[in-house]
Amino acid sequence: MTDFGPNSGSLDGQVDGQTAESWSTIIAQFADANIYQTWAYGAVRWGERHLSHLVIRRNGQVLAAAQLRIARMPLIPSGVAYLRWGPMCQINRGLLNPAVVVAMISRLREEYAKRRGLALYVIPNAFAGSDRAAVFQNALAGSGLHSEPALGHYRTVVVDLEPAEEDLRKRLDKKWRNQLNGSEKNGLVLEMSDGPEAYREFLRLYEAMRARKQFDTSVDVNQFARIHELLSGLARTQVFLARKDGEAIGALVCSLMGDTAIYLLGATNEKAMELKAANFLQWRVMLWLKERGARWYDLGGIDPEANPGGYHFKSGLGGVDQTHLPPHICRGSLLSAGISAYLKRRWRAKPR
Repeated sequence: MTDFGPNSGSLDGQVDGQTAESWSTIIAQFADANIYQTWAYGAVRWGERHLSHLVIRRNGQVLAAAQLRIARMPLIPSGVAYLRWGPMCQINRGLLNPAVVVAMISRLREEYAKRRGLALYVIPNAFAGSDRAAVFQNALAGSGLHSEPALGHYRTVVVDLEPAEEDLRKRLDKKWRNQLNGSEKNGLVLEMSDGPEAYREFLRLYEAMRARKQFDTSVDVNQFARIHELLSGLARTQVFLARKDGEAIGALVCSLMGDTAIYLLGATNEKAMELKAANFLQWRVMLWLKERGARWYDLGGIDPEANPGGYHFKSGLGGVDQTHLPPHICRGSLLSAGISAYLKRRWRAKPR
């Protein structure tokens, strides 16, 4: 029996039955909440009818929660239950309880792999080598989920926002800091908003940048626009604009949930490059996040080989190069094993 302490009480599990409003209330309670676990992201990215939710409570208090995508094959009674950056198991201002993680992973396996016969596909929200990762690795292995390193890892740079502003600035790479110093003398003005017009300004900059640079991307900025419109309250994404003489020359879209912010999208024009607006934006965003209590700033992924310029820029912000735990899989039936192999190939080639 899982030990939750002397006054633990029994655990109650709730499968599905959530609304957008009730789910938003639930995830707002977690320090490890993230945009990929929001109803808005799931509804836009996968469709509401493909979502499933599992919540466990003790004495009426939420302990853990997860939003999954259920992907089924036509005419075949099997498929995959896909969980991205979850489950959420750390309540705001609390420590991660290993017993809660064990209980939640066990409930996920019971519901989706055993009862529904699906392949359970979990991408944990934990960086390799951390205490948090060790807790999740033990819980996943104990419930029969196997690591799949061949599917790749999420690699990013994470900035610790706890130090004082002066110390954060000292941590910047010398060249990056010099560029920031120059940008602050160029008369740039920061504007921030969570409204639709700000996102439309970002879109105009982004489309012009893509037409100019002719780069390939798996990111659908219009899909993120719909997610932005559906998000509400503190979960709403924030748009930061750098203006020069009233003109928006650079933009950054950021999500802050729980104790971590994620850099989602960015765009600049040629004038922004000349005035080092990207440095100006990232620095000012870091300070804004720090003021609002964020502990960590995830710079949204790096790929040193495919995008060396982006890797070099993000490496200059004084963060740490980190990698998520790989996906873990539990096959619910023989049929689901073959289907999961097929879907893994698809998901590996397409954005999730």
